[in-house]
Amino acid sequence: MSFDIVFNYILKRSGIGCGAGPEGFRALLERLGNPQNQYKIVHVAGTNGKGSVCTLLSHALTCAGYKTGLFVSPHLVSPTERIQLNGRAISKRNFSQAVLDVFQEEEEELNFFEILTAAALLYFARQKVQYAVLETGLGGRKDPTNVCTPVLSIITSIGLDHMQFLGSSLAQIAREKAGIIKPGIPVISGTVNPVAREVIRKTAKAQQAPLEFVGEGNPFYEYAYDFVNNQTVLHTREHTEWILHALGRRQTINACVVYQAARVLNIPEQALQKAFETVSLPGRFEVAQCGKNTFILDGAHNPQAVELLMEFWQKTPFSHDTVLLCGFMKDKDYKKMLSLLAPHFERIILTVPPSSRGAGEEELHAALPKKANVTFEADWKKALLLAKKSPRILCTGSFYLVGAVRGKLRL
Repeated sequence: MSFDIVFNYILKRSGIGCGAGPEGFRALLERLGNPQNQYKIVHVAGTNGKGSVCTLLSHALTCAGYKTGLFVSPHLVSPTERIQLNGRAISKRNFSQAVLDVFQEEEEELNFFEILTAAALLYFARQKVQYAVLETGLGGRKDPTNVCTPVLSIITSIGLDHMQFLGSSLAQIAREKAGIIKPGIPVISGTVNPVAREVIRKTAKAQQAPLEFVGEGNPFYEYAYDFVNNQTVLHTREHTEWILHALGRRQTINACVVYQAARVLNIPEQALQKAFETVSLPGRFEVAQCGKNTFILDGAHNPQAVELLMEFWQKTPFSHDTVLLCGFMKDKDYKKMLSLLAPHFERIILTVPPSSRGAGEEELHAALPKKANVTFEADWKKALLLAKKSPRILCTGSFYLVGAVRGKLRL
C-alpha cells in the first residue's frame, strides 16, 4: 500500500476526544510487545519550545554517539519528519509499514496521533535505538506518549493554548503538562510563570521526582546575535563561548534547558557543543535567501510565542521594510496575535493556512486592528506571490502556513 494512501487514511482519524484513550493505547502497545520498554526515553511537554528542545537534545545524543529516535509534531513539509532516526526522517516505506503493523493489532479504533505514536515507538524498537526523545502532542497527562517511563522528563514553558481541551487557567494547563512527571524520575522545567511553577513543584514533590527549574541565564548568562551567520554567541559565567546555530530569545532559553538535560544524561560537553553548532531548526526564526527575497519563517502560533517573537524582532536588522504574511488556526487566539503583530508592520497579507482548521476572512475580519494596512487573500499560494513583491517577508502565525511556504520555496 502506498505512502499517500496510508497517510490519507490515518488523516481521517483526526480529531481530539476520539481514539482508544490511555488504557486502550497501553493495551495496544502490549500486543505490539511493549516497544517503548526497549530503549531509554526522554519525555518533553510544554506550550512553546518543546519541539526545539526535542530536536536539539536528540541531536546532542546523536553527536554523543547514541542511536537516537525523535518523535515530534507537527510536520512542516512531509509527515515523515515526525519520526526521525539520528536526525533523518523515516522513509515513506518504513512509515507505511510501521502504520500497517499497528493496524494489525488494532482492537479499539485509534485516532491519528495514537497511530503515529505507536508507529514511532515500534519503529524505534526495530531500529534498536538507544534513546528516543518524545514530544507530547497535546497536554501531557492523557497524551499517548505518556505511557512511557522515561529516564528524564522535561517541561518547557507553560502558556494559554489549547484552552478548550486543557483548561482556561495557567494552573489547569500546568496540571495537564505536569501529568508527565513520574515517580522518582528527574524533571527539568523551563517554566517561569510562578503559578505554573507551583503546580509543577507540588506534582514533583508528590511523585518524589527530583526537580530543577532552569531560568534564562543558567548557564548562558549573556548572548549576542550574529545575523550574518544566523547564529547566537552564548557565554557562560566561566567565560567560555558557545555557538548556537539558531536565532531568537526563545532558543537561548531552550539551550539552557538542553544544557541541564545533557548534564543529567551525561552527554559529554564536546558533543553538546557540536550539537549546538550544527543543529537545524526549520521554521523557528529560520532565515532563508530565495532569489531576491529574504524569508524569515517562524511557526509562532499562540500569543505567548508571538509576543516573544516580536520582542526579538525589534532587535533584528529585518524590522524595517518587511511585509508580514500570516495565517492562523480558527481555534487559536488570532485576535490577540494580530494585535501583537500589527504595530510592527506597514503592510500585512492575511491568508488561510492549508488546513480545514484555518481561519478565514469571516473569522478574521472582526479581529483586524484598526488602521492596519491589510490585504486578505484566501489562497496561500497567491498570497505568497503578493508577499514576494517585497524584498523581505516574515511568515508566521501557523506551522501549517510556514510548512507550506517552506515546501513551496524548496528549502
